[in-house]
Amino acid sequence: MAKSKKTSKNSSNELLEALDALEKQKGISREVLIEAIEAALVTAYKRNFNQAQNVRVDLNLGTGTMLVYSRKDVMEDVEDDRLQISLEDAKAINPAYELGDVVEEEVTPRDFGRIAAQTAKQVVTQRVREAERGLIFEEFVDRADDIVNGIVERMDARNLYVGLGKVEAVLPQTEQMPNESYQPHDRIKVYITKVERTTRGPQVFVSRTHPGLLRRLFENEVPEIFEGIVEIKSIAREAGDRSKISVVAHREDIDPVGSCVGAKGARVQTIVNELSGEKIDIVEWSEEPVVFVANALSPSKVLDVQVNEEDKSTTVVVPDYQLSLAIGKRGQNARLAAKLTGWKIDIKSETDARELGIYPNENSSIELVESGEELDDFDFYNEEE
Repeated sequence: MAKSKKTSKNSSNELLEALDALEKQKGISREVLIEAIEAALVTAYKRNFNQAQNVRVDLNLGTGTMLVYSRKDVMEDVEDDRLQISLEDAKAINPAYELGDVVEEEVTPRDFGRIAAQTAKQVVTQRVREAERGLIFEEFVDRADDIVNGIVERMDARNLYVGLGKVEAVLPQTEQMPNESYQPHDRIKVYITKVERTTRGPQVFVSRTHPGLLRRLFENEVPEIFEGIVEIKSIAREAGDRSKISVVAHREDIDPVGSCVGAKGARVQTIVNELSGEKIDIVEWSEEPVVFVANALSPSKVLDVQVNEEDKSTTVVVPDYQLSLAIGKRGQNARLAAKLTGWKIDIKSETDARELGIYPNENSSIELVESGEELDDFDFYNEEE
């Protein structure tokens, strides 16, 4: 018997030390763990001994005991003696009992210690796993809308799975760039779109096509953007092919487009390389829709922009020889410009505009400049219309 008590005491000390370590290392409260263990022991008792009984388990780490108590309501008329006790029988135990009280009686089975130890270990293991998953979830929730470096671990017919250290992220097929192919062990930058809790732990979803990836790459590459001197106002992206971004400077001595392009195009070229050759048009944002729409159609020259405020639409006049460039392959340049500005854009050649009598426009009061001239030297626009 003495040996049994010593073993129980040692087990209690080991459990106590384990709970203290978990509290320090994993941030799991000892009280929370004890409550969880006691609840699990109740379930284990009911499963193995008496499912219908109402019981409570008392885990005493000081004495190394785990005791089970049945709980019965004191009733005048007893309908179920497993859950209820008569007032007369209750007073026989303790004269102080009254109707409505709860009588507890120890009903610990002889071999309950083995089951209890096993259950406690399972609960601690489960709670540790939950705590670790919770910490990983919090870490990646805080990194949502950011870019991270990952390693391609595996792939199936629909998804790519990217290792991010503590977690494996999902890169869906719809978020993969069409001009890229991936192989296991490839290193890639991905944008975290969302993080979800699941029964198997946190699930992280990432993207290579999200406009946010482009925004973060510019923030990392251009100090003026990172410091807030230059601001990205809008992004329109057709991933793997072409994108447009509009930027504005919050200081008069700063050229926002030049800051993003960098000396000899070095900054933007780094981003183009990261995106496997995706072309990037950088234009200056303006609160004047006439100027903004003209800039957005870069690299095309624009002669005039006529605005209809009611339906937020514009008619843009371009030189005849620039019509194909302004519209772009399969309408891409015009489509991206419309998305970038938020305005509908109808492009007319100068000849057609003159025939329609809408050009020259005597009411035009804003001087337009040739868009895209800052980038012409860097060979980003090898258009073959």
